[in-house]
Amino acid sequence: MASRYKEIQFNITDRVARVMFARPPLNVFTISMMREVAAAVNSLSTQRDVCAIVFSAAPATRAFSAGVSIEEHRPETVYQMLEAFHSIFHALNAVSKPVVALVRGAALGGGCELAAFADIVIAAQSARFGQPEIKIGVFPPVAAVVLPRVIGEKSAREMIFTGELLTAEAALSLGLVNHVVAEAELEAKAEELLNGLRQHSAPALELARRAIIVSAELPFNEALKRTEDIYLNQLMAHKDPQEGVEAFLAKRPPRWSHK
Repeated sequence: MASRYKEIQFNITDRVARVMFARPPLNVFTISMMREVAAAVNSLSTQRDVCAIVFSAAPATRAFSAGVSIEEHRPETVYQMLEAFHSIFHALNAVSKPVVALVRGAALGGGCELAAFADIVIAAQSARFGQPEIKIGVFPPVAAVVLPRVIGEKSAREMIFTGELLTAEAALSLGLVNHVVAEAELEAKAEELLNGLRQHSAPALELARRAIIVSAELPFNEALKRTEDIYLNQLMAHKDPQEGVEAFLAKRPPRWSHK
């Protein structure tokens, strides 16, 4: 599977799909690299038992990602650049599996946007987060949508307008990061989290995430109606909800089929 890709490493192990950025030294996103990431995510649409997608940086690199290549912000490539970058987020929402970002080093520009979009972020103490696009006369479209929802409008505006960096601890205090650990403990913390997700039904995780996404920013009554529809007409069409109830009543561990 990994041989299909040149600038990322991709594998599925023990129900977890791992997308590892492998473009030394700083994992700067090019159009070709972003298309690889989107293709890897889209390939998971048929992997029914996968419980999570993990983004991280290859050991040989020094950053989670320093963002999208500056050269590809030029007028002749900017349309293709945005299309390639935004296709990652469309793919993540279509597949709708929990997204975990393991951040060490810099997560800047597009790297910060991807971390902000992730459902759970585990950061090394050395991690830094920022949206420096304003310093080259542009702004980050994904961050303009996502950051206010994640860290609040005032903090999002300050990040986007100033382009200044946040430490891992500052990102934790704002809610951009869920956990901060020593770099040597990053994988161990990730495995602790992933082991918890592995205990759950993959369809239940997917549809819980979808309910959160589709109801964002909707008025309460409409949001509740949308989540009810997902629960009744999508979740309950699977076998796992019935298995979960029967296992609870029988006082035994559930045997998920992920169907």
